[in-house]
Amino acid sequence: MIRNCFWFSMHRPIVFCGPSGSGKSTLVTKMMQDFPDKFGFSVSHTTRNPRPGEIDGNHYHFTTKDKMQKAIAEGKFIETAVFSGNIYGTSRDSVDAVTNQGKVCVLDIDVQGVKQIKQTSFNPWFIFVEPPSLEELESRLRARNTESEDSLKQRLDTARQELIYGKTSNIFDLVITNDNLEHAYSILKKFLLENVLKASVSNGIG
Repeated sequence: MIRNCFWFSMHRPIVFCGPSGSGKSTLVTKMMQDFPDKFGFSVSHTTRNPRPGEIDGNHYHFTTKDKMQKAIAEGKFIETAVFSGNIYGTSRDSVDAVTNQGKVCVLDIDVQGVKQIKQTSFNPWFIFVEPPSLEELESRLRARNTESEDSLKQRLDTARQELIYGKTSNIFDLVITNDNLEHAYSILKKFLLENVLKASVSNGIG
């Protein structure tokens, strides 16, 4: 039996996916600023340590591996993934917190999570954000100055597989090439107005 009501919400959520450094978080931030009353962000959990400037409960819910593994075993997550030895995941409660406000829930997850969600009745809109090239992606990641060489290599190797999946899986409702932020956002905003928000208004949002 499915425990939480969000699975049957009339407001289809949005799943954003794409390699780290593709700019999807920046696009989501702009979207949230433009439509603060329409969307709510589902804050993911992670067992990694916070980066400089990251705030617990805002960027992520930072937790321990023992606590997260226990919660996963109890069925409290709709998707989880492991990267660089750390666990990431979206909890049912995080999604419920948004849908209970009558907003469209926004999730930022990786390919592993997308594959898991496709096996459920969650039925979100799927949006994939890609960089213009792997070379540009590497440049962006290096500019962050938060990755070791080993971590950077792993992220780029993962990105190659994610880009193949994003273009060939036929899962995504929209694929955005983020070569210019304003242009990429204009594509996203058009999709939101013509699809997500239009459908949500007809279902009672707005």
